[in-house]
Amino acid sequence: MLWPMARIAIIGGGHIGEALLSGLLRAGRQTKDLVIAEKDPARAKELAEKYSVQVSSVRDAAENAGYVIVAVKPGDVESIIGQLAEAVSRADNDSVEQVFVTVAAGVTTAYYQSKLPAGAPVIRVMPNAPMVVGGGVSAVAPGAFSTAQQLKEVVGIFDAVGGVLTVPEAQLDTVTALSGSGPAYFFLMVEALIDAGVAEGLPRSVATELVSQTMAGSAAMLLESLDRKQSEGAAALGAGIDTSAAQLRATVTSPGGTTAAGLRELERGGLRAAVANAVSAAKTRSEQLGITSE
Repeated sequence: MLWPMARIAIIGGGHIGEALLSGLLRAGRQTKDLVIAEKDPARAKELAEKYSVQVSSVRDAAENAGYVIVAVKPGDVESIIGQLAEAVSRADNDSVEQVFVTVAAGVTTAYYQSKLPAGAPVIRVMPNAPMVVGGGVSAVAPGAFSTAQQLKEVVGIFDAVGGVLTVPEAQLDTVTALSGSGPAYFFLMVEALIDAGVAEGLPRSVATELVSQTMAGSAAMLLESLDRKQSEGAAALGAGIDTSAAQLRATVTSPGGTTAAGLRELERGGLRAAVANAVSAAKTRSEQLGITSE
């Protein structure tokens, strides 16, 4: 595990901030190297007691940290950024250069760069909900002034809560629509399958167990197939995922069998088009919610 030497401040004690805090501690980060800022007193007390970590104000947390992770809702960023800029002016920048990491959906690195002192390194990250159980995936995009080493260290931070990919910032709205919103699509599919099983006579508890285990096992098969292809020298990550899914679907679909009959109805119902439309709509909404420097 690659750890940045500087202290990490997490601004925001919501589910993303807590998931990251928990993941870092689980991966071996020391509590003395972590601080979290949370404005709600009751929530701050809860986090302090649960994780034995220091909880402080935004200004104090950011002033004493090398990596400042902004884990608040997009609508709260504007009120936070002024406090961060003030903290930068108060910090001892001769000892360590502060790096700002944003996980707020739609808020561009250019926005932070326009509000912080000139040349401030900013890195944007889009994690997703499974990070709360260490199974998330995060897309990381460097800003104009971040270095390759700083990017590497931020990747190391988010590696504590799942996989990490580096992408151009221009792709992050699509990432948001795909992996950020993706868990909700997955849960909807699970819900629909459970309801279908109940409609055909299964007890809900049985249907829930069957569907949940089926989804978990299928995901494990897909990841194992992808790992194997990568070790064999797959040409591209994206192509490996798509080909593996198609091949695995074919292996469990016997000609003229039950699975083929079910798949035919999904295709007839427009499953692919519905998924494509959902991702497109989510991407458009991410763009609409975005905060830029303009």
